[in-house]
Amino acid sequence: MTMHDRRETLFVLLAAGLAGPIVAACRATPAEAAPERFEINLSDAQWKARLSPAAWRVLRHDGTERPFSSPLDDEHRPGRYLCAGCALPLFDARTKFDSGTGWPSFWAPLPDAVRTRTDSTLGMSRIEVHCRRCGGHLGHVFDDGPKPTGKRYCMNGVALIFRPA
Repeated sequence: MTMHDRRETLFVLLAAGLAGPIVAACRATPAEAAPERFEINLSDAQWKARLSPAAWRVLRHDGTERPFSSPLDDEHRPGRYLCAGCALPLFDARTKFDSGTGWPSFWAPLPDAVRTRTDSTLGMSRIEVHCRRCGGHLGHVFDDGPKPTGKRYCMNGVALIFRPA
């Protein structure tokens, strides 16, 4: 199965609302992987009280929002996109582009804003992007973006807060 076929299959599953349970069932973390440390560490109950249900599911439990459901996908004003969990500035609006995927996409994060790790769910290897301060799951990065980086940081809008300039 090609990457395009996998992405199309994932899109269909997401649109049908079926990808969440499948991703949860397929998630595998290597036993030898040491837990990452973050500046902000809260219990799951504290995060749940602090975030909307959708943001809690995405940021704290690696969920994915439905494509084309975020108003941030159509946001075009100058400004910055912050982590919805801890308000760390993550992306500048100048790096945003319309990827046609249904999620806000950027060609580069701000310096020292995000960390990445390998995600082997759905039978494929992807690079997960998370906030470097609170560890919140933001989305994934792919190598099919525009110049100058060739990257597509495909983010869940519910994991972001837009702050206009």
